Amino acid sequence: MTSQPETTVLAIPSAGTYRIDGVRSAITYTGRHMFGLGTVRAKFSIASGQLEIGETLADCHVTATIAAASFTSGNAKRDGDVKGPGLLDVASFPHIEFASTGVREDERGMVLVGTVAMHGVVVPVQLPVSSWEAQNPDRIQVLARADHLDRCAFGITGAKGWVGRYFDLDFDVVVVRAAAN
Repeated sequence: MTSQPETTVLAIPSAGTYRIDGVRSAITYTGRHMFGLGTVRAKFSIASGQLEIGETLADCHVTATIAAASFTSGNAKRDGDVKGPGLLDVASFPHIEFASTGVREDERGMVLVGTVAMHGVVVPVQLPVSSWEAQNPDRIQVLARADHLDRCAFGITGAKGWVGRYFDLDFDVVVVRAAAN
């Protein structure tokens, strides 16, 4: 007898507006380099963002702005190259934007459906949410992952071979209930 994979149902926290806490939140980048022989891990900072939680999943919306210049891998030369005009070109494109267009549930659980705007191009994405934990009534931690994003789809085509075509982003985001006006 084979068992079915366990599916976790994520309960929706209290309705309201929550702002992203950029200090407690992080985005981890993972990609390949040197013709696929090595792995690069780096981090981005979230500059701002907001989570609107409604009474149902259909009433939930997320926006986030990532500071493109916050890319840090621990290697100053690599960081400069990635931020430069051949790749992210942070002088021309200082932000990476995510905006949800919907939320749905499937066999993976909750999935944020939306778009990422990067390098002047908007690409549809799906972010499976692996954890949505209310740490207290006013703070929620959300873990999600965007797998196998294609940098060429965003028009980032420099350094072929040296920089892998596909990358993953892991989101560890903390949101705090916004003060009522």
